[in-house]
Amino acid sequence: MVKDMAQANGVTQFRGIRACVFDAYGTLFDVSSAALRLRPRLGESAAALAALWRDKQLQYTWLRTAQGRHADFAQVTRDALEHALQALQLDASFEGELLAAFNALDAFPEVAQVLAQLRARGFATAILSNGTPAMLAQLLEDAGMSGAVDAVYSVESVGAFKPDRRVYEIPCARLQLRPEQICFVSSNAWDAHGASAFGMRVVWCNRRSQVPDRLPGAPDAQVASLEQLPALLPMAREP
Repeated sequence: MVKDMAQANGVTQFRGIRACVFDAYGTLFDVSSAALRLRPRLGESAAALAALWRDKQLQYTWLRTAQGRHADFAQVTRDALEHALQALQLDASFEGELLAAFNALDAFPEVAQVLAQLRARGFATAILSNGTPAMLAQLLEDAGMSGAVDAVYSVESVGAFKPDRRVYEIPCARLQLRPEQICFVSSNAWDAHGASAFGMRVVWCNRRSQVPDRLPGAPDAQVASLEQLPALLPMAREP
């Protein structure tokens, strides 16, 4: 497929996009904020806990999908936290507070404004996430963003986690759009590659200046912050 791009003011812009679909965890919401919120009590272990918890959380999603043994993201998140607390020899009594904090993560500061800009330009907006519907609803409510997107899609409707192709089929079916009419935005490189391999147009929000992965598919564009996204998507266009 030849990708439809154009140049304006030196910026490569996507053409033919009808909807912007966002990953939630790490893209719209800061996954490290749960553990870091307890830093006064966790001390120097807070950053290590945040990193290990996230690593195990993702590993468990991939392994469960590969094995065909799905459990929802709330269970996976709890299992990953229990592992991380034990591995770092931290008090298990932190578990309840940390899980509550994970369901009330901090949104990145530019998120609400960027979503509003895209909707004003005529794009449908949605979230496509590993999170359960209840987890995602709580995240948006606590951030004061319950009406910030047009739709929220959870992997629970297919019983598999990203980057399973069935997940990326969800917004296409619900929005009745072809993959190339959707701009998918994720800060997780493996997610960006998965959506690209599926056929979506992809923007990788590389917040931490990571080295690109060697995986099938590749992002069409890379930004350091979502603030740069609207410049790639000037207006919604008919196919």
